[in-house]
Amino acid sequence: MSNSDRPLSPHISIYSWPITMTLSILHRACGVAMSIGLLVLSAWLINAAAGGADYARFTDVMATPFGRLLLIGWSFAFFFHLANGVRHLFWDAGHGFEKSQAVASAWFVLVAAIAATVAYWLFLP
Repeated sequence: MSNSDRPLSPHISIYSWPITMTLSILHRACGVAMSIGLLVLSAWLINAAAGGADYARFTDVMATPFGRLLLIGWSFAFFFHLANGVRHLFWDAGHGFEKSQAVASAWFVLVAAIAATVAYWLFLP
């Protein structure tokens, strides 16, 4: 008995990756990234307490392009996690969202996090 002419997964041809699922995954990834950033923040405080030479060495490392990229990434993670957390406050508070509202708020969270990150780094003294 051969069923080779039957489609294996018809849902694959109509499936689309929803923005809400992307934000859910990104929310978790940003939480992990901020946990790693907390270790770097702790290292910064330890080096600041250790003295001028250690602190200068740490700030020199963080002033490299890779260090700046990490700092920008952590600030995006913070702003994204914050905006998505506020979004979930409204969702979990019993207000509930329709599907279109969930998609719109998801895009708003993403745009707001990017805008806040750009604004932070443009106006950083």
